[in-house]
Amino acid sequence: MNRKVLLIEPNYKNKYPPMGLMKIATYYRIQGDNVRFYKGDMKALAVELICEDLIEHLEIVYPEIFWKEYYQSLFEFIKIGRYSILEEFDIFDSEDVLEIVKEFRKRYRDKEYFTKPRFDKVGITTLFTFYWNITINTINFAKQLCKDEKDVMVGGIMATLLPNEVYEATGIHPFEGLLDKPGAIDPGDNLIIDQLSLDYSILEEIDYVYPANNAYFAYMTRGCVNKCKFCAVPRLEPQYCDYISLKEQIKITNERFGTQRDLLLLDNNVLASKCYEQIIDEIKECGFGQGATYIAPNEYEITIRNLRDSYNDRAYIRKAVKIYKDTIDRLKNEDEKTQLYMMFVEKHCLYHYTATKEAILELDEIVRPLYEKTHKPSKKKRIVDFNQGIDSRLITNENMKKLSEVNIYPLRIAFDHWKLHDIYENSVERAVNSGIKNLSNYLLYNFEDKPDELYYRLEMNVNLCEKLDASIYSFPMKYHPINDPEFFMNRDYIGVHWNRKFIRAVQAVLNSTKGKIGRGKEFFEEAFGSNIDEFHKILWMPETFIIYRRQYDANLRERLAERYTNYSEKDCDLANEWWKKFNALSPKKLERAKEIIALNKFKEGEYLCDDADIESVLWYYKTTRNDAEK
Repeated sequence: MNRKVLLIEPNYKNKYPPMGLMKIATYYRIQGDNVRFYKGDMKALAVELICEDLIEHLEIVYPEIFWKEYYQSLFEFIKIGRYSILEEFDIFDSEDVLEIVKEFRKRYRDKEYFTKPRFDKVGITTLFTFYWNITINTINFAKQLCKDEKDVMVGGIMATLLPNEVYEATGIHPFEGLLDKPGAIDPGDNLIIDQLSLDYSILEEIDYVYPANNAYFAYMTRGCVNKCKFCAVPRLEPQYCDYISLKEQIKITNERFGTQRDLLLLDNNVLASKCYEQIIDEIKECGFGQGATYIAPNEYEITIRNLRDSYNDRAYIRKAVKIYKDTIDRLKNEDEKTQLYMMFVEKHCLYHYTATKEAILELDEIVRPLYEKTHKPSKKKRIVDFNQGIDSRLITNENMKKLSEVNIYPLRIAFDHWKLHDIYENSVERAVNSGIKNLSNYLLYNFEDKPDELYYRLEMNVNLCEKLDASIYSFPMKYHPINDPEFFMNRDYIGVHWNRKFIRAVQAVLNSTKGKIGRGKEFFEEAFGSNIDEFHKILWMPETFIIYRRQYDANLRERLAERYTNYSEKDCDLANEWWKKFNALSPKKLERAKEIIALNKFKEGEYLCDDADIESVLWYYKTTRNDAEK
């Protein structure tokens, strides 16, 4: 068929690569199609497409000139149209050349990438509903790059949860759920896309680096037996599947992309599987048993092999250029370093937009021994991560003992509400008794819980660390409704027992702790308070005082005197000054003050108050981070 296929992930920040698109990329490569992956500014993609057309045209008209050398300048000119960008190059003194360049700049201004679209298929993935705006804008832009709108594919989490809303906003009927049936994309085709291995090469096509990398990404089960009110899994993966084999996925990945270090499994409830023991045994057979280690494969060899096979040249040209720069940096001999650098300059291989496959393969004989000399990988520990967490209600001594046979790190356990605290505590003790001492947990808040329950769950984990001599990291996660038309596009939802100020207070603390709370009672008490009353004080405290608590709270400085030794003339006691005035308000005035504070809006005109006592308290909330830094 040799179709031109464009796969896009919107330009939001996310931790994990788009597994759905990686499977779709594999599918289209099997069909013999030309696949391109993009994540970034969509207008930059449009410039890229026009610029590629321009260089291709110039190469035909003036084949004696290496036009890719001017790619970056041509890109900038097409984007902003400033002639000074081209003035430093004599080649653009030619009126004929300049006319051609101006013509392609006009094509960009006229949006020819829309009027003459070049892609036969365009696929866009979606993630969380609060990325609504950037996702919808991406779809509406990308659909115009496709020759026929019926060949635009939208899928993923947001598309499955809000298919009608996505259609209304884009005119595209999205795929819902998994591509788990034959012919999902091409009628009559027998391949089941959801069962295909991942195409890791597409991740090399983009500048974005996913925080989770160098890992096999997989599922060994699908769905969940629970139907929790706050969870989207029943809609995303409605059928529980007990077992998906891992061996073949890993074998294919190793052969094409090289061995990956870790195993990241996105199963939603692995303990519910009747095949649980088989799953753990297979993980061990795949090289992730207790004590398993990893030696990095030869990335250069993988890159050259894939270029020789013409497997995603775009990706592996970029990869080769990265390897070249890394090799130069690692060379100790300055003469050797200079010679190699000059060779890359001569062959135009310092940048991915100038490098060619032919030049890279020509350099192989010289680069290979230098790469092997400078890259001596060492043994590293491998880990297994059931990243979505396991169900504390299903933990037993037996299944924890079985789990301890693999390099689980960390063991993630959901602790969604305080009612589970006895079950959760027993689960943690069973895990630790089985030898699993590195744990983490997700703490849902802002759902039907009260703020105090978040504190008690955090405190319990800190106490369990000391009691069991374990390491437990807690990750509070704010609940966000997925179907409420008022809130699915944003993060503004406030739970029944919460208010905007409490949410901001927790987020201010988490910003300081990088989103997690770990081992150490003193650390926890500084962040969330030494008792529930102090936690309440932090919830109502002006945000700047929370973030710069050591600077504003003399009581805290005194308590941390052994650790807090760098005093500054900025240090004061405004936090306790505020607290005294806050508590000195009469019950009626305090109630009114709390009504205003709960809205977390303190700029002039954002609230109404004609009471001097209340206003004297609200004055402290107008202290900004800027004030603190000054």
